[in-house]
Amino acid sequence: MGRLDNRVAIVTGASWGIGAAVAEAFAREGAAVVVNNLPEDRMDALAEGVVARINAAGGRAVKCPADISIPSEVERMVALAERTFGDVDIMVANAAYSERVPWNEIPLDQWDRTLAVNLRGTYLCARAVYPSMLRLGRGSIITLTSVTVELGMAGFLDYVSSKAGIIGLTRALAREVGKDGIRVNSVMPGAIRTEQEVELNFDERELAALSAERQSIPRRGYADDLTGTFVYLASDDSAFVTGQVVTVDGGWVHH
Repeated sequence: MGRLDNRVAIVTGASWGIGAAVAEAFAREGAAVVVNNLPEDRMDALAEGVVARINAAGGRAVKCPADISIPSEVERMVALAERTFGDVDIMVANAAYSERVPWNEIPLDQWDRTLAVNLRGTYLCARAVYPSMLRLGRGSIITLTSVTVELGMAGFLDYVSSKAGIIGLTRALAREVGKDGIRVNSVMPGAIRTEQEVELNFDERELAALSAERQSIPRRGYADDLTGTFVYLASDDSAFVTGQVVTVDGGWVHH
Protein backbone atom coordinates (compact mmCIF):
# COMPACT_ATOMS: atom_id res chain seq x y z
CA MET A 1 0.00 0.00 0.00
CA GLY A 2 1.35 3.39 -1.00
CA ARG A 3 0.94 6.61 0.94
CA LEU A 4 -0.89 8.16 -2.03
CA ASP A 5 -3.17 5.28 -2.99
CA ASN A 6 -6.41 6.43 -4.64
CA ARG A 7 -5.14 10.01 -4.93
CA VAL A 8 -5.04 12.08 -8.11
CA ALA A 9 -2.12 14.46 -8.62
CA ILE A 10 -1.19 17.10 -11.16
CA VAL A 11 2.49 18.03 -11.42
CA THR A 12 3.28 21.01 -13.62
CA GLY A 13 6.58 21.32 -15.42
CA ALA A 14 7.02 17.57 -15.08
CA SER A 15 8.84 16.80 -18.30
CA TRP A 16 12.26 16.94 -16.60
CA GLY A 17 14.10 17.85 -13.42
CA ILE A 18 12.28 18.16 -10.11
CA GLY A 19 8.83 17.84 -11.68
CA ALA A 20 9.62 14.56 -13.41
CA ALA A 21 11.15 13.09 -10.25
CA VAL A 22 8.11 14.12 -8.20
CA ALA A 23 5.64 12.71 -10.73
CA GLU A 24 7.41 9.34 -10.70
CA ALA A 25 7.65 9.31 -6.90
CA PHE A 26 3.93 10.04 -6.57
CA ALA A 27 3.12 7.20 -8.97
CA ARG A 28 5.29 4.79 -6.95
CA GLU A 29 3.24 5.75 -3.89
CA GLY A 30 -0.01 4.90 -5.69
CA ALA A 31 -1.23 8.23 -7.10
CA ALA A 32 -2.61 8.67 -10.59
CA VAL A 33 -0.58 11.49 -12.12
CA VAL A 34 -1.17 14.12 -14.78
CA VAL A 35 2.24 15.04 -16.18
CA ASN A 36 2.14 18.62 -17.43
CA ASN A 37 4.63 20.06 -19.87
CA LEU A 38 5.13 23.24 -21.86
CA PRO A 39 3.55 22.76 -25.29
CA GLU A 40 6.69 22.47 -27.40
CA ASP A 41 8.17 19.50 -29.19
CA ARG A 42 11.15 18.80 -26.93
CA MET A 43 9.19 19.08 -23.67
CA ASP A 44 6.39 17.02 -25.19
CA ALA A 45 8.80 14.20 -25.97
CA LEU A 46 10.36 14.34 -22.50
CA ALA A 47 6.92 14.24 -20.85
CA GLU A 48 5.99 11.23 -22.95
CA GLY A 49 9.06 9.51 -21.52
CA VAL A 50 7.97 10.26 -17.95
CA VAL A 51 4.49 8.89 -18.63
CA ALA A 52 5.91 5.80 -20.32
CA ARG A 53 8.17 5.05 -17.35
CA ILE A 54 5.30 5.42 -14.89
CA ASN A 55 2.94 3.21 -16.89
CA ALA A 56 5.64 0.59 -17.56
CA ALA A 57 6.19 0.32 -13.79
CA GLY A 58 2.49 -0.38 -13.22
CA GLY A 59 1.45 3.18 -12.38
CA ARG A 60 -1.14 5.43 -13.97
CA ALA A 61 -0.22 8.62 -15.79
CA VAL A 62 -1.28 10.80 -18.69
CA LYS A 63 0.45 13.72 -20.35
CA CYS A 64 -1.09 17.17 -20.65
CA PRO A 65 0.73 19.92 -22.55
CA ALA A 66 -0.45 23.31 -21.23
CA ASP A 67 0.98 26.78 -20.65
CA ILE A 68 0.10 27.39 -17.01
CA SER A 69 0.17 31.16 -17.43
CA ILE A 70 -3.00 30.92 -19.56
CA PRO A 71 -6.23 30.39 -17.56
CA SER A 72 -8.04 28.38 -20.25
CA GLU A 73 -5.13 25.95 -20.58
CA VAL A 74 -4.93 25.42 -16.82
CA GLU A 75 -8.68 24.76 -16.71
CA ARG A 76 -8.33 22.30 -19.60
CA MET A 77 -5.55 20.48 -17.73
CA VAL A 78 -7.65 20.11 -14.59
CA ALA A 79 -10.65 18.99 -16.65
CA LEU A 80 -8.49 16.26 -18.22
CA ALA A 81 -7.41 15.07 -14.76
CA GLU A 82 -10.99 14.95 -13.50
CA ARG A 83 -12.28 13.22 -16.63
CA THR A 84 -9.49 10.63 -16.65
CA PHE A 85 -8.91 9.90 -12.97
CA GLY A 86 -11.45 11.83 -10.87
CA ASP A 87 -11.26 14.83 -8.56
CA VAL A 88 -7.78 16.18 -7.91
CA ASP A 89 -6.29 15.67 -4.43
CA ILE A 90 -2.80 17.06 -5.07
CA MET A 91 -1.51 19.99 -7.10
CA VAL A 92 2.21 20.59 -7.43
CA ALA A 93 2.83 23.99 -9.04
CA ASN A 94 6.38 23.33 -10.15
CA ALA A 95 6.61 24.86 -13.65
CA ALA A 96 8.87 27.90 -13.77
CA TYR A 97 10.53 30.26 -16.22
CA SER A 98 13.86 32.05 -15.84
CA GLU A 99 16.53 33.78 -17.88
CA ARG A 100 19.91 35.02 -16.64
CA VAL A 101 20.13 38.78 -17.32
CA PRO A 102 21.61 41.72 -15.35
CA TRP A 103 18.83 43.43 -13.42
CA ASN A 104 18.87 46.69 -15.37
CA GLU A 105 18.83 44.90 -18.72
CA ILE A 106 15.78 42.69 -18.12
CA PRO A 107 13.35 43.25 -21.02
CA LEU A 108 9.86 44.05 -19.76
CA ASP A 109 8.41 41.17 -21.75
CA GLN A 110 10.81 38.82 -19.91
CA TRP A 111 9.79 40.32 -16.55
CA ASP A 112 6.12 39.83 -17.42
CA ARG A 113 6.68 36.27 -18.67
CA THR A 114 8.59 35.27 -15.52
CA LEU A 115 5.87 36.53 -13.19
CA ALA A 116 3.11 35.17 -15.43
CA VAL A 117 4.47 31.62 -15.32
CA ASN A 118 5.92 31.52 -11.82
CA LEU A 119 3.50 33.58 -9.74
CA ARG A 120 0.29 33.93 -11.73
CA GLY A 121 0.61 30.34 -12.93
CA THR A 122 0.79 29.11 -9.34
CA TYR A 123 -2.36 31.07 -8.50
CA LEU A 124 -4.19 29.80 -11.59
CA CYS A 125 -3.33 26.18 -10.74
CA ALA A 126 -4.57 26.55 -7.16
CA ARG A 127 -7.76 28.25 -8.31
CA ALA A 128 -8.49 25.60 -10.93
CA VAL A 129 -8.20 22.61 -8.55
CA TYR A 130 -10.17 24.28 -5.75
CA PRO A 131 -13.60 22.91 -6.85
CA SER A 132 -12.18 19.37 -7.01
CA MET A 133 -10.72 19.67 -3.54
CA LEU A 134 -13.93 21.17 -2.17
CA ARG A 135 -15.87 18.15 -3.43
CA LEU A 136 -13.35 15.82 -1.79
CA GLY A 137 -13.20 17.81 1.44
CA ARG A 138 -9.41 17.60 1.33
CA GLY A 139 -6.41 18.57 -0.74
CA SER A 140 -2.73 19.43 -0.78
CA ILE A 141 -1.39 22.30 -2.86
CA ILE A 142 2.41 22.36 -3.03
CA THR A 143 4.16 25.39 -4.45
CA LEU A 144 7.82 25.86 -5.37
CA THR A 145 9.91 28.72 -4.12
CA SER A 146 13.72 28.95 -4.18
CA VAL A 147 16.65 29.34 -1.80
CA THR A 148 17.58 32.40 -3.87
CA VAL A 149 14.85 34.26 -1.99
CA GLU A 150 16.91 33.86 1.18
CA LEU A 151 20.27 34.49 -0.46
CA GLY A 152 19.59 36.93 -3.28
CA MET A 153 21.09 36.03 -6.65
CA ALA A 154 22.63 38.33 -9.22
CA GLY A 155 21.24 37.98 -12.73
CA PHE A 156 17.83 36.68 -11.67
CA LEU A 157 15.95 39.64 -10.19
CA ASP A 158 12.66 38.78 -11.91
CA TYR A 159 12.91 35.10 -10.96
CA VAL A 160 13.80 35.80 -7.31
CA SER A 161 10.98 38.35 -7.08
CA SER A 162 8.48 35.82 -8.39
CA LYS A 163 9.68 33.14 -5.99
CA ALA A 164 9.39 35.53 -3.05
CA GLY A 165 5.82 36.24 -4.14
CA ILE A 166 5.06 32.52 -4.06
CA ILE A 167 5.91 32.42 -0.35
CA GLY A 168 3.36 35.16 0.30
CA LEU A 169 0.80 33.39 -1.86
CA THR A 170 1.37 30.11 0.01
CA ARG A 171 0.89 31.66 3.44
CA ALA A 172 -2.16 33.72 2.50
CA LEU A 173 -3.83 30.85 0.63
CA ALA A 174 -3.28 28.49 3.57
CA ARG A 175 -5.35 30.92 5.68
CA GLU A 176 -8.08 31.03 3.03
CA VAL A 177 -8.61 27.31 2.45
CA GLY A 178 -7.70 25.62 5.73
CA LYS A 179 -11.36 25.56 6.73
CA ASP A 180 -12.04 23.52 3.58
CA GLY A 181 -9.61 20.77 4.57
CA ILE A 182 -7.03 21.99 2.04
CA ARG A 183 -3.39 22.43 2.98
CA VAL A 184 -0.94 24.72 1.19
CA ASN A 185 2.81 24.43 1.63
CA SER A 186 5.91 25.42 -0.31
CA VAL A 187 9.15 23.57 -0.97
CA MET A 188 12.32 25.69 -1.12
CA PRO A 189 14.98 23.75 -3.05
CA GLY A 190 18.63 24.70 -2.77
CA ALA A 191 21.28 24.29 -5.46
CA ILE A 192 19.74 21.30 -7.23
CA ARG A 193 21.50 19.87 -10.28
CA THR A 194 18.88 19.73 -13.03
CA GLU A 195 18.79 19.89 -16.81
CA GLN A 196 17.62 23.50 -16.60
CA GLU A 197 20.66 24.43 -14.53
CA VAL A 198 22.86 22.96 -17.24
CA GLU A 199 21.08 25.00 -19.91
CA LEU A 200 21.59 28.22 -17.92
CA ASN A 201 25.35 27.61 -18.23
CA PHE A 202 26.21 27.54 -14.56
CA ASP A 203 29.75 26.38 -13.86
CA GLU A 204 29.33 22.93 -12.29
CA ARG A 205 32.78 22.94 -10.70
CA GLU A 206 32.10 26.33 -9.13
CA LEU A 207 28.73 25.19 -7.80
CA ALA A 208 30.16 21.95 -6.43
CA ALA A 209 32.87 23.92 -4.60
CA LEU A 210 30.28 26.40 -3.31
CA SER A 211 28.08 23.55 -2.05
CA ALA A 212 30.99 21.94 -0.26
CA GLU A 213 31.94 25.23 1.37
CA ARG A 214 28.51 26.52 2.44
CA GLN A 215 26.17 23.56 2.86
CA SER A 216 26.10 21.44 6.00
CA ILE A 217 25.93 18.39 3.73
CA PRO A 218 28.85 19.09 1.39
CA ARG A 219 27.61 17.71 -1.92
CA ARG A 220 25.40 18.72 -4.80
CA GLY A 221 21.67 18.13 -4.47
CA TYR A 222 19.68 16.23 -7.08
CA ALA A 223 15.98 16.01 -7.89
CA ASP A 224 15.63 12.69 -6.07
CA ASP A 225 16.78 14.40 -2.86
CA LEU A 226 13.50 16.35 -2.90
CA THR A 227 10.93 13.68 -3.63
CA GLY A 228 10.51 12.47 -0.05
CA THR A 229 9.51 15.98 1.04
CA PHE A 230 6.89 16.20 -1.70
CA VAL A 231 5.43 12.79 -0.82
CA TYR A 232 5.28 13.84 2.83
CA LEU A 233 3.47 17.11 2.03
CA ALA A 234 1.07 15.35 -0.37
CA SER A 235 0.18 12.56 2.06
CA ASP A 236 -1.70 12.31 5.33
CA ASP A 237 1.66 12.21 7.10
CA SER A 238 1.49 16.03 7.01
CA ALA A 239 -2.22 16.32 7.82
CA PHE A 240 -1.61 19.10 10.38
CA VAL A 241 1.02 20.99 8.35
CA THR A 242 0.03 24.04 6.32
CA GLY A 243 1.34 27.49 5.47
CA GLN A 244 4.93 26.28 5.76
CA VAL A 245 8.05 26.70 3.67
CA VAL A 246 10.13 23.52 3.81
CA THR A 247 13.76 24.12 2.86
CA VAL A 248 15.61 21.24 1.18
CA ASP A 249 19.08 22.60 0.50
CA GLY A 250 21.61 20.40 2.27
CA GLY A 251 21.70 22.80 5.19
CA TRP A 252 22.79 25.91 3.28
CA VAL A 253 20.24 28.23 4.92
CA HIS A 254 19.39 27.57 8.57
CA HIS A 255 16.12 28.68 10.21
